[in-house]
Amino acid sequence: MTDDERETPVRWSGRAGSSQALDRRCRVVLGCAGGKTNQEVAAGPCIWSQTVGKWRRRFLEGRLEGLAGG
Repeated sequence: MTDDERETPVRWSGRAGSSQALDRRCRVVLGCAGGKTNQEVAAGPCIWSQTVGKWRRRFLEGRLEGLAGG
């Protein structure tokens, strides 16, 4: 994740109008970008390691569009 790409999920996750799902996806991708494993990111509330893997993969394939695409 580039520094420019990192700014967008940080902004999306802190925005009052963001959905809970988008906020969760942003937190997942930011955790992965910080070097955490899927299991470490999934240690947070209401997140499964399979879900972390799904959003990690979608971000890698589609970058920010993959993250926003739901």
